[in-house]
Amino acid sequence: MIGFIVAGLIIGALARLIKPGKQNLGLLATLALGLVGSVIGGTIANLLGTGDVMELNVLGFVIAVIASVLLIGIAEGIVGGRNKSTR
Repeated sequence: MIGFIVAGLIIGALARLIKPGKQNLGLLATLALGLVGSVIGGTIANLLGTGDVMELNVLGFVIAVIASVLLIGIAEGIVGGRNKSTR
């Protein structure tokens, strides 16, 4: 479980580095989006037959980072939309 959290934090941090621009997300949001991205990546890798959801493999890791980048973009859109409507 601790390894899963560490992997989620690494995946979230990588996704933030890949995503251009400044993200207004804290450490917990990065961790949460990284964890969700890693579950998505593991699930897709499992469906493709490369390993289990909780198993670390290259394809699952790459898909997890891509999913996390997309999730960060979605989170930015939601948070940015709220900030613009309150101004």
